[in-house]
Order: sequence, then C-alpha cells, then structure tokens
Amino acid sequence: MSVSANRRGFIVGASAAGLATLMPASLHAQGLGDLLGGGGGTLGLSSILGKATDGALDKLAVPGAFYGDEEVRIGLPGLGNLGGGGGIFGSILGGAGKLGILDGITREINDAAGVAAGEAKPIFREAIDDLSFNDAPGIIREKDGGTQYLRSSANDRLHSRLEPLVDSALDRAGVYKTFDGLADKHSFVRRVGLNRESINRSVTDQGLDGIFSYIGAEERTFRKNPLGGLLGS
Repeated sequence: MSVSANRRGFIVGASAAGLATLMPASLHAQGLGDLLGGGGGTLGLSSILGKATDGALDKLAVPGAFYGDEEVRIGLPGLGNLGGGGGIFGSILGGAGKLGILDGITREINDAAGVAAGEAKPIFREAIDDLSFNDAPGIIREKDGGTQYLRSSANDRLHSRLEPLVDSALDRAGVYKTFDGLADKHSFVRRVGLNRESINRSVTDQGLDGIFSYIGAEERTFRKNPLGGLLGS
C-alpha cells in the first residue's frame, strides 16, 4: 500500500475495525462510534476536521469577524489590543484623534487577516491530508484532538504558507503604507522594531491563534453530532 493510500486509510472504510478495537469506549464518548463502527460509510475523522476547518475559515473570512470577536481580535504588533489607552502608541502619540487612527489601523489589520483566512482553505486541507491511520488514537482522545494535532504537527508549515497571504492582504489593505506614514512622523515606530516583516509575522501568529481557536470550537460541535454536521451541509 502506498503512503498516499495509507493516509487515505484515515477514512472510515479502511480504518473502522482497527480504531474500534483500539478504544471503543473513547470513540463513543467522543460521538464518533457510529462513524468508525461501520454506520458512517465513507465518513471519517478527516471529514470532520475538514468540515471544522472550512467552517472556521468561513466564519473568520466574513468582513469584521476578527475585529468583532475580542477573543481573537488581532492587536497592533507586539503591543496587543488597544484596550482603553492604546498601549505604547497611545502613550507616545496621545489624544483621542490619534487613538482613532490606531483603531483604524487595528481594523485594517483584522480585515486583512480575514481576507487571508478566506484564502487559506487549501493550505489546511493539505495539512489534513497528511494525517495517517497512526495519528488517529491520539486525535480521538480529546474533544478537539484534531485541532491539537494540526497545531502541533503542522503549525510551522501552516505559518510559512499563511504568511504570504497575510502579507498580500496587509499590503492591499494599506496597512504597510499607514505604518510607513507613522514612521516618517514618529521615529519611535522604527525604534521599537515595527517594520513590514515584524508586522506580517505578528499578524500571522495572532491570526493562526484565532483560526485554531475557531477550528477547535467547530470540531467540538461536530463531535457532538458528527453525522448531522457532516450530512447537513
């Protein structure tokens, strides 16, 4: 059997008996017993994780989604969210008008991350395709085991693939141009290490955190009702 075929063995039709033998109680506890015990046909864990990933990216790609959710809102690189005072920028620039500018930058950054999320489905699908039968037991044990697996095994690769999308989205949104304008007026912007590379890296880091948070929530939902989630859309 080829490596590709082995990976496809993650689909229930090829792996049901082995997984059911390994940990039947755990399977049923996670809401996956029917899928892996023969009742789910060709539906499997990779399908659940693919659906969870697509659902998360679709939600975050909606304009304003990143900014509108404080749990995943992306802050100014290295400085966090604006909060009540705008952090270091607010202290140095001062004034409500300046903070308004900073809030505008933050919105642009979050909108750019949303655009990148909408373009990232093939990247995550590729990582899911790399799952193998041997990965299944660890994934099944946790309600967001697939998300945890993706984060631990593919985070660096996903980061490197997502960075160019974020870079392009930030450029199109005018974020770099805005920062360059601030740097021309305020030398501290360069002194604290804010440049195209650091901005892109920070936004990609924070964006991935938000994406994985949403994927985990989607996966937990699908595990509660796997057949309904997979067949309902």
